[in-house]
Amino acid sequence: MKQIFENAKEPLFGRATARIHLKALDLATLKTIMDDYKPDFTNEDLLAFYLITGGVAKYVEILANVNAFTVEQIVNEVFSENSLFLVEGKNVLIDEFGKDYGNYFSILSLIANSKTSRSEVESILNMNIGGYLEKLENDYGLITKSRPIFSKPASKNVKYKLNDNFLNFCFQVIYKYRGAVETESFDFFKEIFNCDYKVFSGLVLERYFKEKISKEMILSQIGSYWKTGNSNEIDIVAINDFEKSALIAEIKRNKEKIDLNILKEKSKNLIKNLNGFDITYKGFSLENM
Repeated sequence: MKQIFENAKEPLFGRATARIHLKALDLATLKTIMDDYKPDFTNEDLLAFYLITGGVAKYVEILANVNAFTVEQIVNEVFSENSLFLVEGKNVLIDEFGKDYGNYFSILSLIANSKTSRSEVESILNMNIGGYLEKLENDYGLITKSRPIFSKPASKNVKYKLNDNFLNFCFQVIYKYRGAVETESFDFFKEIFNCDYKVFSGLVLERYFKEKISKEMILSQIGSYWKTGNSNEIDIVAINDFEKSALIAEIKRNKEKIDLNILKEKSKNLIKNLNGFDITYKGFSLENM
């Protein structure tokens, strides 16, 4: 649709009268679905459900049809014979990317596995990826470029992230160990998932709370903060310029690992941009979902 209506060479360019951006189901809807099927679901179950589906209706339906709502049930469904999840990412993207799909897949895999800067990816692949990143962001809408909040638009302190939870998971695990898909080594996948789950679910938890806060608060902007070299990272900075208020938050799976004194120390440079603001420091964990 983007090609048909937004490419200047297409006959329907400029003819659209409205745009509908079909989004994933929001968190409130996901919670309602889980509550309808499994009223005693835990926050860990909710996080795993969000991690795999990202609210995409198709993936929600697949898990709902087999009544997979606990972490164990979800893992067993995803890593099983004839599972759609094992081939979905490849099937969705390979036709879109055409003959260059290998390069695109390599870039997405590195970004999903925490190589989030252009320089990191280029040093590993030994190639210029500027054109690929531009298409992934602007044509395909698969990645987003982010800068520390309050940084200048031209700042080179840039990170990339995958927008879709499921595709992020695909490139973290399924594509990375694609040989195991071909040999149907489902137990291997389950072992990898269980070993690494706390790490990559912690990253998804940050995304969860950004979405949650965006829905619950009136904000002018929300983002993250870090200094060059990824030092002094702050997970969430939410700003209301009209009310002159700001929320600075740390996200951890385990609430015992949250230290607001450390958070305040890391925020010293950041709050120079918030003179006159009422600043609230908070920690969010699994318990707050």
